[in-house]
Amino acid sequence: MRPALRGAALVLGAVWTLPNTLIGLVGGLAGLPFGAHCRWRRADLALVFDRWPWGPGGAITFGNVILHTGDSLDVRCTTYAHRAAWCEDAPIRLADHERAHVYQYMVLGPLFLPLYLLFGGVSVRNRFERAADRYALTGRGWWPWPRP
Repeated sequence: MRPALRGAALVLGAVWTLPNTLIGLVGGLAGLPFGAHCRWRRADLALVFDRWPWGPGGAITFGNVILHTGDSLDVRCTTYAHRAAWCEDAPIRLADHERAHVYQYMVLGPLFLPLYLLFGGVSVRNRFERAADRYALTGRGWWPWPRP
């Protein structure tokens, strides 16, 4: 894709998912007094709040914001399918998995959260999570519906 076209698509995607990003910003800013640290990760197209103080561990994405309970997204983790004993996958980078969700948000905008919940929320059965794992494993396939 041409650089100018890619840039325009990224800007439009960021604007389209802005309502979701605002949810993430509110959550991230609420974590700052409790030890969260904020930084821009250009490669992930996201503002990341590391050491976010709430949740069971790991990360959650809202638009162009990632709330992460650890010190860095550059850690290895297992896929949802691996954790559910569906298969034996190699470890993935958490940053790659969350970047797939950023892409999904940028395409679906305000439709992302209702669709994500409709397809099962945080679950191995959720096509959004399986697509994010596929992307983290292969670098391709972040879109949750297969091409015809």
